[in-house]
Amino acid sequence: MTSITHSKSWIQLKKHHDEFSNSHMRDLFNDDPDRFDKFNLRYDDLLYDFSKNIVNENTLNLLYDVAKEAHLSDWVNTLFSGEKINFTENRAALHIALRNRSNKPILVDGKDVMPEVNAVLEKMHLFSEAIRSGKITGFTGKKFKTIVNIGIGGSDLGPAMVCNALKSYGHPDITPIFVSNVDGSDISQALEKCDPETTLFIIASKTFTTQETMTNAFSAREWLLNKLSNEDAIRHHFVAISTNESAVKAFGISTDNMFEFWDWVGGRYSLWSAIGLSIAIYIGMDNFEDLLLGAHEIDNHFKDEPLEKNIPVTLAMIGIWYINFYNYNTLSVLPYDQGLSLLPSYLQQADMESNGKFIGRDGKKVCLHTGPIVWGEAGTNGQHAFYQLIHQGTDIIPTDFIMPIKSQYRIGHDGEKHHKILFSNFVAQSRALMLGKTEDNVRAELKDSEDNKTIKEMIPHKSFEGNRPSNSFLFKELNPKSLGRLLAIYEHKVFVQGIIWNINSFDQWGVEYGKQIASLVLPVLDQNKQTDSFDSSTDNLINYFNKNT
Repeated sequence: MTSITHSKSWIQLKKHHDEFSNSHMRDLFNDDPDRFDKFNLRYDDLLYDFSKNIVNENTLNLLYDVAKEAHLSDWVNTLFSGEKINFTENRAALHIALRNRSNKPILVDGKDVMPEVNAVLEKMHLFSEAIRSGKITGFTGKKFKTIVNIGIGGSDLGPAMVCNALKSYGHPDITPIFVSNVDGSDISQALEKCDPETTLFIIASKTFTTQETMTNAFSAREWLLNKLSNEDAIRHHFVAISTNESAVKAFGISTDNMFEFWDWVGGRYSLWSAIGLSIAIYIGMDNFEDLLLGAHEIDNHFKDEPLEKNIPVTLAMIGIWYINFYNYNTLSVLPYDQGLSLLPSYLQQADMESNGKFIGRDGKKVCLHTGPIVWGEAGTNGQHAFYQLIHQGTDIIPTDFIMPIKSQYRIGHDGEKHHKILFSNFVAQSRALMLGKTEDNVRAELKDSEDNKTIKEMIPHKSFEGNRPSNSFLFKELNPKSLGRLLAIYEHKVFVQGIIWNINSFDQWGVEYGKQIASLVLPVLDQNKQTDSFDSSTDNLINYFNKNT
């Protein structure tokens, strides 16, 4: 495939950048009072404001032309049709089937996957409601009060993020806990909060061989047996989300409590599958299905809307504009809702594991920067940590601001006071990043309080360049459907960027390589002997560890 950089639209976009890149958003807003009207998109109550970007109508048209020359619409059809778009693993990538609420047939190898998807959803429904109601109890007959989800990567980040975001929908007598790190402190601190008689463990591992997950799972199993002293307790207190029936049975889990998912479900897209069982138990299956519905609505929007009205496409192409033309290679995600505090971590995996690649689909090294470094923190906490760098640092960091209009919580006699303060900061930060503060602004600000010498000294320190781009997402409230919509927007944004860069967004061989090396190191640690089998640094680190163990 010819690189997109040789396409007519890319060459025109490069020329446009050379002519337009010195524009300041402050001037763009001054020159066009209707700028916001031209640079926002809406889906139901969700507003996507992209007016605070260094773009004009010509920029966007050229970006959409790039998407057309990359045959984006054909790739979208490939994704939705069940073709094996993940060619290095010979798999489809059908997370869209997991939330296909219209239930239209989706074929993989000529077989409609929807009956199996619906069967698993129904099994999740029956099981989650039985746990919530107390129909299913622990070994001693007590209701479950704690759900410990043991997974890693997508089988941890997704459920943990959703349960945190939708805590106000959670069952009042059930507490979800998420364990992922193989560091023994993670599982130990989790078990300190648990009563063995009222704790249900969900082991989330497709192969049931994932080292971190199974190490934690066996530690949890040992803890439970030490407390309840009966092997039969395992089948009452453990369920598995896996495809490895023999390993599940060997662990002691009844296959009646085994929930299936498929090889076309990538880990970072798996919260929509049985991996979301902890979500369904905590917030209820009806709410889990609303989460699926919100994502399905955006799936249809992404598939059906023209490029210029398409939220994920526009978000993606503006990202391309900054990454590949301005060399702004990071993205800060700043949710102004404490419930969304885990969203930056979740999107970090969704983006960086998908598009952190330097080899293209053609097997050759890509000629473009791919995959931004994604990071962030909930507002307003981040304002007192790293916003200084965003405003005045030497790196320009495009930023996504995200906020619900209504809070899930009301506190005090004026129940909206907290949220109004939060929103004032939300809009103030994006305006400050865009506008900046000129020397004249600083001079006027200080003229009544400082002498001329002090003013002159302070001007460079209190001036802001501005022209720092951001997107803003506003929606009515954070609920299962709105969260589903938001997550699907970012999933499809990542996919679009992968198409432009001509990379496979659905494999993760870099993750596997580190695991391979770890498997060589572990036997050396078990033998507790000196080694010279690796490089000098690795050898000496291992030897120092063994000597001091």
